[in-house]
Amino acid sequence: MRLEPKSAPSLAVTLMFPLAAIATTLFLTSMLVLAAGASPLSVFYLVAKGAAGSQFALVETLTRATPLIFTGLAIAVAFRAKLWNIGAEAQLYIGGVVTVVLGTGALPLPSVILIPVIMIAAMAAGAALLLGPAVLKTRFGVDEVVTTLLLNFIVLLFVSMLLEGVLKDPMGLGWPQSQKVIAEAQLPRIIQGKRLHYGFVIAIVSAVLVWLVMKKTVLGYEMRAVGHNPEGARFVGILVNRTLMKTALLSGGLAALAGFSEVSGLKGNLTLDLSPGYGYTGIVVAMLAMLNPLGVIASAIFVAGIFVGADAMSRAAKVPSYIADVMVATSLLTMVVAILLTRYRIKWR
Repeated sequence: MRLEPKSAPSLAVTLMFPLAAIATTLFLTSMLVLAAGASPLSVFYLVAKGAAGSQFALVETLTRATPLIFTGLAIAVAFRAKLWNIGAEAQLYIGGVVTVVLGTGALPLPSVILIPVIMIAAMAAGAALLLGPAVLKTRFGVDEVVTTLLLNFIVLLFVSMLLEGVLKDPMGLGWPQSQKVIAEAQLPRIIQGKRLHYGFVIAIVSAVLVWLVMKKTVLGYEMRAVGHNPEGARFVGILVNRTLMKTALLSGGLAALAGFSEVSGLKGNLTLDLSPGYGYTGIVVAMLAMLNPLGVIASAIFVAGIFVGADAMSRAAKVPSYIADVMVATSLLTMVVAILLTRYRIKWR
């Protein structure tokens, strides 16, 4: 067996394999649901109802999707240039740290100025965090998968130290949490009384801007060229290392916005459970979107809907909500195969 690259896959083929990946995921998950003693159709219906069957459910899905859009964009940008950023979780937490440091009264500014300032500072911190592994990769050939993955644990321990030290809320009854950000640093709610905030709008705008950068700018062309063939890109005069540095800055900044939106828009303070794995789930979101920035919006809402719907389904069908983790993980594996079959054909001999 060998793989031969396809010259130009048709639109039908490009759509067929991802749809087949989703169908395969549902089939495999159905086997587990049957093993749990429930009806697959009933379980999938309850998941869909729990994700979008009411205004409350839909709002919760979009709220959960907001940080996934940011981390999905960060992964999509990096992976497009074959910069394997596995450290979006660390960049998210650094964004949250900066939001708390600047948003608890350190800058006496009105909301219209303070929020953009915090956003820029959070993005700068996330960009700087990924810049280190990028330098190690370009200068010394160090595998960025290892360095970015290990940074997740380093940053989480660093945040734990801060929450037990200088950032600890003296009124928090001993809990490891920071003080609440002031009202001027909080993102307003889109629907009064609901949890959905304007971080979702920022995420949508970010996706559109990233798509424009990827499709309409020189940087986007250079990123695609470096990801497709670094040696070929170098041959035509593209500065590969510089392009990777720019990619790292953009990717780290986008991931940090997830931490900013969670602190400023939803939770109000920083805790160790700020993220239930949004940085890692962003990899699934980006792969399901086939690294398309606009597709990240749909895939983030899809993945968020699975998690939100699974919680409601678990209560109604007595099936463990961990089925959502299985669905997301299986969809990632099947989508990787789908991307492979979209770009290559299998030849048997």
